[in-house]
Amino acid sequence: MRIVLNGEETTLPRPMTVQELLEHLEIDPRLVAVECNRVVVRRATYAETPIPPDAEVEIVAFVGGG
Repeated sequence: MRIVLNGEETTLPRPMTVQELLEHLEIDPRLVAVECNRVVVRRATYAETPIPPDAEVEIVAFVGGG
């Protein structure tokens, strides 16, 4: 399945939810925000939010500073 992930065309091995995508990418869901087709996905719904074909997905990591 094809998606655009952070501006780069990416092929996923199968349809996935947001949670499955983060697991596939080895990303801790507590440390990122996810947007799918310009809609912010609530963390509580990652496991039940499917990523549609050709979706534009943005994953943003939180960065601290001082």
